[in-house]
Amino acid sequence: MAASVLPADWIKNWEKSGRNDFLHLCQDLAGKPSSEVFLKDLQSALYELCWHVVQGSLKVDVAASLLADVMELREDMPSILADVFCVLDIDTGCLEEKHKRDHFTQLVGACLFCVPDAVLKERLDPETLESLGLIKQALQFNQKIVKIKTKLFYKQQKFNLLREENEGYAKLVTELGQDLTGNVTSHLVLESIKSLIGCFNLDPNRVLDIILEVYECRSDQDEFFIPLIKSYMCEHQTLCHILGFKFKFHQEPNGETPSSLYHVAAALLQHNLIALEDLYVHLLPLDSTIVEEHKREILEAKQIARKLTMVVVPSEKTDDKEKDKEKEEEKSEKPPDNQKLGLLEALLRIGDWQHAQSIMEQMPAYYATSHKAIAIALCQLLHLIVEPLYRRAGVPKGAKGSLLKPLWSRQAPPQVETFEDLSKDVFTMLGYLGPHLSHDPILFAKIVRLGKSFMKEYQSESKQDAKDKMDSLLSCFLSIADQVLLPSLTLMECNACMSEELWGFFKLFPYQYRYRLYGQWKNETYSNHPLLVKVKAQTVDRAKYIMKRLTKENVKPSGRQIGKLSHSNPTILFDYILSQIQWYDNLITPVVDSLKYLTSLNYDVLAYCIIEALANPEKEKMKHDDTTISSWLQSLASLCGAVFRKYPIELAGLLQYVTNQLKAGKSFDLLILKEVVQKMAGIEITDEMTVEQLEAMTGGEQLKAEGGYFGQIRNTKKSSQRLKDSLLDHELALPLCLLMAQQRNGVVFSEGGEKHLKLVGKLYDQCHDTLVQFGVFLASNLSTEDYIKRVPSVDILCNQFHTPHDAAFFLSRPMYAHQILSKYDELKKAEKGNRQQQKVHKYIAACEQVMAPVHEAVVSLHPPKVWDDIRPQFYATFWSLTMYDLAVPQSAYDREVNKLKMQIKAIDENTEMPLNKKKKEKERCTALLDKLLEEEKKQLEHVQRVLQRLKLEKDNWLLAKSTKNETITKFLQLCLFPRCVFSAIDAVYCARFVELVHQQKTPNFCTLLCYDRVFSDIIYTVASCTENESRRYGRFLCCMLETVTRWHSDKTTYEKECGNYPGFLTIFRASGFDGGNKADQLDYENFRHVVHKWHYKLTKASVHCLETGEYTHIRNILIVLTKILPYYPKVLNLGQALECRVHKICQEEKEKRPDLYALAMGYSGQLKSRKVHMVPENEFHYKEPVSSTNPGGLQNGPGNTGKPAAAAASATSKNEEGTVEDAEKSKDKSQVAQKTASKNPTTVNKASSSSNGSSTPNSTKGSKEKEDKEKSVKEKKEKKEKNSGSTPEAKAGGKEKQKEEKAGDNKEKTPKADKDKRKDEKKDEKSKTDGKSTDKESSKERDVSKESKQKESSKGEKTPGPGSLKSPVPRSEGAESEREQKRRKLDTHSSPSHSSAVKDNLNDLKDSVSKHHANHSTAPSKTEADKKESEKSRDRSKEREKKEDRKDRKRDYSNTDREMSQEAKRRKDENGTSSSKHSKSASPPDSPRSNDKDNSKRSKSTSKDKTDLAKTDKTSGGKKESRHDKEKSEKKRDSTGTKEDKKQYPLMF
Repeated sequence: MAASVLPADWIKNWEKSGRNDFLHLCQDLAGKPSSEVFLKDLQSALYELCWHVVQGSLKVDVAASLLADVMELREDMPSILADVFCVLDIDTGCLEEKHKRDHFTQLVGACLFCVPDAVLKERLDPETLESLGLIKQALQFNQKIVKIKTKLFYKQQKFNLLREENEGYAKLVTELGQDLTGNVTSHLVLESIKSLIGCFNLDPNRVLDIILEVYECRSDQDEFFIPLIKSYMCEHQTLCHILGFKFKFHQEPNGETPSSLYHVAAALLQHNLIALEDLYVHLLPLDSTIVEEHKREILEAKQIARKLTMVVVPSEKTDDKEKDKEKEEEKSEKPPDNQKLGLLEALLRIGDWQHAQSIMEQMPAYYATSHKAIAIALCQLLHLIVEPLYRRAGVPKGAKGSLLKPLWSRQAPPQVETFEDLSKDVFTMLGYLGPHLSHDPILFAKIVRLGKSFMKEYQSESKQDAKDKMDSLLSCFLSIADQVLLPSLTLMECNACMSEELWGFFKLFPYQYRYRLYGQWKNETYSNHPLLVKVKAQTVDRAKYIMKRLTKENVKPSGRQIGKLSHSNPTILFDYILSQIQWYDNLITPVVDSLKYLTSLNYDVLAYCIIEALANPEKEKMKHDDTTISSWLQSLASLCGAVFRKYPIELAGLLQYVTNQLKAGKSFDLLILKEVVQKMAGIEITDEMTVEQLEAMTGGEQLKAEGGYFGQIRNTKKSSQRLKDSLLDHELALPLCLLMAQQRNGVVFSEGGEKHLKLVGKLYDQCHDTLVQFGVFLASNLSTEDYIKRVPSVDILCNQFHTPHDAAFFLSRPMYAHQILSKYDELKKAEKGNRQQQKVHKYIAACEQVMAPVHEAVVSLHPPKVWDDIRPQFYATFWSLTMYDLAVPQSAYDREVNKLKMQIKAIDENTEMPLNKKKKEKERCTALLDKLLEEEKKQLEHVQRVLQRLKLEKDNWLLAKSTKNETITKFLQLCLFPRCVFSAIDAVYCARFVELVHQQKTPNFCTLLCYDRVFSDIIYTVASCTENESRRYGRFLCCMLETVTRWHSDKTTYEKECGNYPGFLTIFRASGFDGGNKADQLDYENFRHVVHKWHYKLTKASVHCLETGEYTHIRNILIVLTKILPYYPKVLNLGQALECRVHKICQEEKEKRPDLYALAMGYSGQLKSRKVHMVPENEFHYKEPVSSTNPGGLQNGPGNTGKPAAAAASATSKNEEGTVEDAEKSKDKSQVAQKTASKNPTTVNKASSSSNGSSTPNSTKGSKEKEDKEKSVKEKKEKKEKNSGSTPEAKAGGKEKQKEEKAGDNKEKTPKADKDKRKDEKKDEKSKTDGKSTDKESSKERDVSKESKQKESSKGEKTPGPGSLKSPVPRSEGAESEREQKRRKLDTHSSPSHSSAVKDNLNDLKDSVSKHHANHSTAPSKTEADKKESEKSRDRSKEREKKEDRKDRKRDYSNTDREMSQEAKRRKDENGTSSSKHSKSASPPDSPRSNDKDNSKRSKSTSKDKTDLAKTDKTSGGKKESRHDKEKSEKKRDSTGTKEDKKQYPLMF
């Protein structure tokens, strides 16, 4: 500092410039304010100057003259210089150099004229003073100082009490106790007191004590005594000591400090006559004692809470109660007097907030205000402070309040006039008051009303600057609500009015702020104060008491108790109630009913508590088996739906919670949304709807409400409006829809990775069902404008929001309907015309205007290649229509109308009902009836308009660019399959839409092909469905089967609805339809064959799914089978096959998977009840009569479908379709059979009268063989002449067939080959039963007819005849063979639906079923000749087939031991006396397996020769073998054709 203040250059050049520079520096420093910083700088400068003098670098007289000039700069300069000399005195006294000390002494001596002696005597040492000559002797000076100090500080002044006269004190008391209302002033009384002291020799301190005593007695006379004391006293300390002695006097063990003394002390503190620090030390108890007492109270409160939550034995309870009573008695004894709190109360009462705040800061939080007197005093002070603002802004309209007088003291806090003034003292006071505002409910209401008024101003403020300033006040109000209002409500005993008042304030906050307040209240506030800890424990204890006794019968009294408890402590109560509901879901109904006594605030707190319980991170939302949603979540979801429907609770928080969960990829909580929408809007999504309900759901809104839902929808108007408003106000409607639509796939791919498949399916169903339910709610409750404004176009939904197409159209569909209707109304108003035709044209114009942008928008949804098969117009039409547009549910309307008529009739007949009520009910029913009839009429007109529109559009729906097969594939893949599993109504819609497209005679749409693709292989679709999707898919199949069954059951219906329709054309590449060519149409009988094939396909798929052992396969197929039960199975043997497999499932799954067992048992029972409606196969479709032309004519079971219907499964063009070709080929077969029968009447007659096949094919002689050959050659020639299809293609087909036979024989274990084995078994067994009546001639004729039949059928397969499928471009043999090779590859390719084990099981099933039906035919005993012939044939075949037979037997018997044992028994019954050896022999009649092997070997040799079949075979047995081989090749081609179809199947899932 010295270097900076006085540089060395100044000393060197002192005379020239240094002196002036230093003087200027001192002037600058002296001119600045008298702060410590500048004062130190001045002292440092003077010190440096003096130090240079001491060092000798500056002369004494030069420095003295400069210091004399400096002294004039400030008044206190002498004192500053004296301080510098004092420091230098100490510094130089320690130095050894004597000359420096001399320099210092000289300097001080030279400055004596500018520094007073008295100042120097105070600052310098006595020795220095002696050397300066200011004192004579230092020793004497020291002694004198000691004496003076002793006299001042240690010597007591004695009064001669005996000289005092009592009369003086009496006079003094009289003076002080006189009436002060007149002109008596403190100044006059003070003069009298002085006179009395002088006259009667009174002690001044005792006089002061008496003044305080009188003031204490007359504590209301502050205006008199305060000025008196101010004038009388000389020192503050004296007054403080006297007061302290007074307080100490009352600190005796049983002493009680009077309130008047607290008042006197507070008044003296307020007027600053004494200091709080001086008085505070005289007061008891000590601060440390207060802290210990506070801690002890907290511990006691926690112990009480622990005891209340513990389970206590009854005997222990009584002991505890006694102890508690003893403790309470001890506490009831008078506590020691707390003088600090007494003083605090007095300060608050007179309005001295500053001193009161100082005392409260010394104590623990809320300790002071926990004493009721202090809390009330503080509340009174707050009343006075907020009075002006409350009168201006807080008083409700029409209310009158008593005005409060302001405090007279000027030292009291100022009253608040504006909201900004509240932040000065009021918020601080409320913070100290805390939960103890409960002592003054009126002040509580005032603060709440001020908050309400502030919030209204805040919300109405439009200027941003003003709003920013008010933000700090908003945060203050929130803090007050958190720290004061809610805790105070806790301590108020069931004050419902305060709860409602507080809700009026809280409802102005957003729910986020409110919920945060509730969270603080519930989780933190109760632990901050011992009193609140006790209250929490008592609330839980009381809640337990109530919940134990809550039942349906005592809902009212229990509800009142719950309401009473909830007014003060809703968070604690609801937390306990919710925990109980999570354990016991049967409490939901009584709890919901008992909540009717709650306040609005309590309902809001309940919503928060529910959300907090749902979001509890410690709770698992899955059960321990990880396959189902936890029961606690289901219980809370049910509670949510019931509570939010019944009571007016804000939904925003709950809806936002569900939205946030979906954003996070969690779909469990959609259960809550599902329940809320179901209960509040009455919209329930269930796949268990009855047919009547489903029919009602296709009508208008009124019909839906009356007949479509399980519950009463009319009572949900208010609650659905609340839900809608909440969604719109918080903009959650569209986000929820989009998140649910996206989450469906998220459940599988994101959320379902580690979850059980069963749970993933349930979550997917829950997500999908909630989406459908929510979408239906929005469509039915939102106005047209609201809906259109919120839902974007379908291309934006799909491309930007990545919404799946089915969900996007589901959301957009109501929008299209609204837009079309509004546009239609506009056009009607623009041109007034009542003719129906004009209305239709206007409707079509409206549709074109609305749907044109949609047609353009959907193009972007799929690759351009898609639109080569179907037009965007067709795609958009399919997705935009609903069942409401396609048909009027006439029966549903009639049913509901009849119900209402019956109700009206019942009301009329009811004599007990009051007339007034009867009239109202009748009016209601009549109004409803009129509404329904009007709605029906409106829908009828609408459907007619839509059908007219579709009739005009249909020609442009499907393009002829590609094959019908590809068109149907795209239709199934993009339209039918995605929508049929979307909802139950959509499932019905899809089936009806297909029927409608057929009825409209839509060009290029093959109905037959569409139905075939739907029924042919359902395995993949069923396996990939969830449980609910299975129900919907089953409903779809049921509706499809319903249509098919209607056509199948009546020829007239078939001819009327299908006979002349392009959908039943059998030429796929025909671009047009003339309707005149009957040969290209599928006739009725062949259609019946096709339907039988579809039933077989369904059986095959069902059996496969049941045999897999996979949970989802079995569950889904059982669900589907249950749904299609009214129309399938219709054939007896198929039903028995299903019954067998389902019975097996029941046995296997009884212990393993109970849910599958329950499904299987349910289906099994229903299937048995339907058995009476099943018919044999020959009644289901036409079967050729029992003759040699059709050896297996009477066979039933899955193995027979290859004959009439499934025999045509192999295709002749690139887009071969098994169904239509089946029909055509079977038609050709039947024609050929009839011709053969007509040419060979003898054969037919004999064969029909004898049997269905030869039992001894190898017993014919050579002459008969020749005759057979000749006849067969003749038959061939005749057939070739008559057959118009004898073309090179047919020859190529024949060669191709031989190749197929060769290749087919090399294959092992193909399904069709196994089927043929089973066929051979059936044929041989039938021939065995008819062997007795067969002679040699009939055998020969039968063989001839069989051979001709085989050749004709083989040619019929490859030769396009007049009624067969015909390709416009002839194909070469090479192309045909390549295709057949591809088919073989496909056939050998393994797939889930064609495993070898399943094939064997299926074939065994067919075998057992066919044998079961074979038992119904007669079995006459054999002749001896027949037995010998069978022995010979057995010997011939035994050696050749021994090894192969063993292998085949091992394979077959390992799979079906049980079936084989039954087979053996059946053979015994058929043969009568046949032994077990015969039943196991390898003869053709007894052992189909060996015969089959024999046939296969012989057919290999014949296929190598490539010559005429009749020439190659040398025995009738050879003929039979060739017939079997051809049938095998046909079956293989059938299987490859169907497999190729499967490759083309769209896999949607």
